[in-house]
Amino acid sequence: MASGERLRIVHCVRAPIGGIYRHIADLASEQAKAGHHVGLICDSNTIGRFEAGLIDQLRPFLELGIETLPMEREIHISDLKAGTTVFGMARAMRADVLHGHGSKGGAFVRIIGTLLRLAGQKPLRIYCPHGGSLHYDARSTKGRILFGLERLFEFFTDRLIFVSAYERDEYSGKVGVPRVPAEVVYNGLAPAEFEPVVAAPVQRDFLYIGMLRAIKGPDVFIRAVKELRDDGTAITAHMVGDGPEREDYKQLTADLGLSDIIRFHDQMPAREAFSQARTIVVPSRGESMPYIVLEAVAAQMPIVATCVGGIPEIFMDDSERLVPPDDVDALAAAMRRALDAPDAMREEARVRANQLSGRFSVAIMAESVESIYRDASSPGRQSNPDRHRQRSTSEAVRSLPREHAS
Repeated sequence: MASGERLRIVHCVRAPIGGIYRHIADLASEQAKAGHHVGLICDSNTIGRFEAGLIDQLRPFLELGIETLPMEREIHISDLKAGTTVFGMARAMRADVLHGHGSKGGAFVRIIGTLLRLAGQKPLRIYCPHGGSLHYDARSTKGRILFGLERLFEFFTDRLIFVSAYERDEYSGKVGVPRVPAEVVYNGLAPAEFEPVVAAPVQRDFLYIGMLRAIKGPDVFIRAVKELRDDGTAITAHMVGDGPEREDYKQLTADLGLSDIIRFHDQMPAREAFSQARTIVVPSRGESMPYIVLEAVAAQMPIVATCVGGIPEIFMDDSERLVPPDDVDALAAAMRRALDAPDAMREEARVRANQLSGRFSVAIMAESVESIYRDASSPGRQSNPDRHRQRSTSEAVRSLPREHAS
């Protein structure tokens, strides 16, 4: 794979939703702009109206097309049929690179990529966990099974890419130190995302935006709102997002007598949601490198977030402002500070955005990933499992031409 050669790149993911889809869409569109032929294979069951709109926006960039099929979240007998279908799709696309995202996408890519090699094609097999199975407890039965499979799949992997040092360390601790080359490449943002958000005429105090599922901590947010209300604090909030437990959280809100305080909304673009609140709250129990935090920080939004996953890598020296996960009292205290000291919160947000701009760039992300592709295909390197590189994006920046590092 010579430098400058146009590549045929196929991304595979189970659920094209949330931050994982945002990462793929940004990466795929940048790869297409660089002249590569790009395609996407993903699950059809998780594509709602909002996701369909995002996929339609991406479709013109993907010369190899977007193929969808039903994929189950858990390991399932239907994976055999789905895998056969994905094999046919990938073979027809004649990929030079198969890039799997999340545990199911990563499993398909590595198995199918290996079978395609036996059939005469020679795609690279790239895997990015995006958290995925790494959120499971290594002591649980499911965790032991999944981490055992991850270790097995390393034999069919050419490169591992992690979106945070936290994710890399979780993999090393739960699966084992990678036996194939591995690198950290941060998610990236476009220059326009570093512009401040224009506030809507009417704003609420707080915004939760994201998937409505337990790992994201929406119940912690709801209970923190109740604690503030019970202390006599006048407070209003939006909750934006969908998910399998949405109705449960709406019922919890009603049961706690907060239906007049918390307003639920369907998914919408992040910056549109940002404009409708003064402070973003990210109460997650687990994350890898959450785009919603990156987007909020870049947009100079005051933010209250938990100290989980890669979030401290975003906040850096300001990480003492982060709160413990699953701690209603701590979250409520941080939210109270946002209400009591809005000017200080806005100044902290401005400083934080300036620090972020040089480290999280979509252009640097795409160039770093392409460099990994080309390195993986270099003669004599692909078969060397002892070469374990864990270079962060900040290190990659120093090796790029000056015009890309600025």
